[in-house]
Amino acid sequence: PSWARNSQLNLVANNFGADISSNSALPTGLDCLQRNTPCFLGSPKSSSFAVDCGSDRPISGSDNSLYQPDAATLGAASYYVTGEPTWGASNVGRFMDASNVSSIIYSSHQFLNTLDTELFRNARMSPSSLRYYGIGLENGNYTVTLQFAEFAFPDAQSWKSRGRRVFDIYVQGERKEQNFDIRKVAGGKSYTAVRKQYTVPVTKNFLEIHLFWAGKGTCCIPDQGYYGPAISALSATPNFTPTVRNAAAKKNGSKTGMIVGVIVGLAVLGLVAFAAIFVWRQKKRKLSLEQEELYSIVGRPNVLSYGELRSATDNFSPDNLLGQGGYGSVYKGKLTDGRFVAVKQLSEKSHQGKREFATEIETISRVQHRNLVKLYGCCLEGNKPLLVYEYLENGSLDHALFGKGKSSLDWPTRFEICLGVARGLSYLHEESSIRVVHRDIKASNILLDANLNPKISDFGLAKLYDDQKTHVSTKVAGTFGYLAPEYAMRGHMTEKIDVFAFGVVVLETLAGRPNYSTKDENKVYIFEWVWELYEDNRPLDVVDPRLEEFDSEEVLRAIKVALLCTQGSPHQRPPMSRVVAMLTGDVEAPDVVTKPSYITEWQIKGGNTSYMSTDVSGQSSSAPRPNSSTSQTSSPFLSSVIDEGR
Repeated sequence: PSWARNSQLNLVANNFGADISSNSALPTGLDCLQRNTPCFLGSPKSSSFAVDCGSDRPISGSDNSLYQPDAATLGAASYYVTGEPTWGASNVGRFMDASNVSSIIYSSHQFLNTLDTELFRNARMSPSSLRYYGIGLENGNYTVTLQFAEFAFPDAQSWKSRGRRVFDIYVQGERKEQNFDIRKVAGGKSYTAVRKQYTVPVTKNFLEIHLFWAGKGTCCIPDQGYYGPAISALSATPNFTPTVRNAAAKKNGSKTGMIVGVIVGLAVLGLVAFAAIFVWRQKKRKLSLEQEELYSIVGRPNVLSYGELRSATDNFSPDNLLGQGGYGSVYKGKLTDGRFVAVKQLSEKSHQGKREFATEIETISRVQHRNLVKLYGCCLEGNKPLLVYEYLENGSLDHALFGKGKSSLDWPTRFEICLGVARGLSYLHEESSIRVVHRDIKASNILLDANLNPKISDFGLAKLYDDQKTHVSTKVAGTFGYLAPEYAMRGHMTEKIDVFAFGVVVLETLAGRPNYSTKDENKVYIFEWVWELYEDNRPLDVVDPRLEEFDSEEVLRAIKVALLCTQGSPHQRPPMSRVVAMLTGDVEAPDVVTKPSYITEWQIKGGNTSYMSTDVSGQSSSAPRPNSSTSQTSSPFLSSVIDEGR
């Protein structure tokens, strides 16, 4: 620039003082940024300042500081000084090969390890050298607080997370940090606040904070130009009693009135503050006692913090969403110890208090079996309780059998899946220390691990379901197509309703199709179709056409077991321990000769019914409605079911 052409400048020491003999003058503002001759030298104007780097509006911090905005555009070699000079900033460097990169970056994530998450939504980034200056400060020792949080590099396991931001930190010309890496200091986590504090002297009414890249770290990950120092907020507060104020007092007006007003205001403020503190302490004490009581129920090792789970799921990112249902949403996450987990965010409409929730979780955690999904823990904070389960790589059985990405499961695998589910239910009903009736056994609640071993999920959580989204009525919890008649009709609940649902799952696994389908009008309902083949002495025609090879003896055994389990009367269904014995061949599976009465009634009343196509909440599925000649409810049982749903 013209002012510098005939000047002797010391760029390294940031001493831009022009040679007096050249009669040059520094532009307005830049003269305030000189280390040896700053503005207000010997006549301080302020005793503190705080800056929210990159923000366009002031923010009140939890430390009672008012953080001033810092949204100025700083180019390759530019500076900025506040209109009422108390602080300034300068930038040196250009982002190489970057396309339209901004020196101010933004994130909408929640930040951990801080009470002031708003301070970290914006950050100022520099390609090389970034300085902040305190101007006209009263001399003395100050506490300089620098606050950082890395969010340019995500925590997810991808190439974008491989970036490293490394720089040096100088305060008053003294190097305080060498090779400083925000993410490394935060324990390898992004979106986590890091605070650095230093005690430094101010001797010439001037403070300089310098963040220097020095060519360290990465330059091109995740995007070209994302390198160099970055900072979210900073502040400088005196370690002494200041004699200057940050704002000038009004010159006009009565001093007496001002003093009285200040005294009265302070008195009122003191009373309000005292009352607020008293209420806050009482509330905190009550919450603390409640929390301790909940911890005593669940056990501390099983309780995880909301912050930890939010970080594990990348702030419950849609990219980590595994599924949704009436209970809420399920997200994939990774804990700090490296374990992958499924985090279930229960709906606020679970109609259950924290005490009941904690008691139920403690009960469920005592139920352990190789064919049950393992519950790692829970979170008791907030209005949406969280459950943390083991993560199973191969998803649900319904997805594997008839989802869009359905797998070609061979017969031995399918048979072992049926046998594993039977063993899990047998444990819940007869072997565990507490008796558990699942109430919602279905293909989507059976998950498959890396070796395709089945594991039952959501056992014991029926009371946590949302009536409006999970086919749950006031008395009945479950899904049509899997509901036992006595449960759907009268709400009568025993372990035999799980036996009925298990029989349906076995038929679906054998046939490779859901219990209700409109692809073939002769095979709409799996019950009628299977019984028709069984009575025609063609039971093996049930088998999924994709199975080129299968054990006929095992298939026939599984069909007989499924037909026994789906008998209309609960007394005719075997206990799950006997089901396991029949599947393994330890006990002979008897021939089933009695067709359930509910199937007979369907056929007498006209065949197609709305039993499979109407859920408990009364909402119709995508299946076509029966025509006018058969649209009436086909039996008292079905009428009761539909009335129950309405």
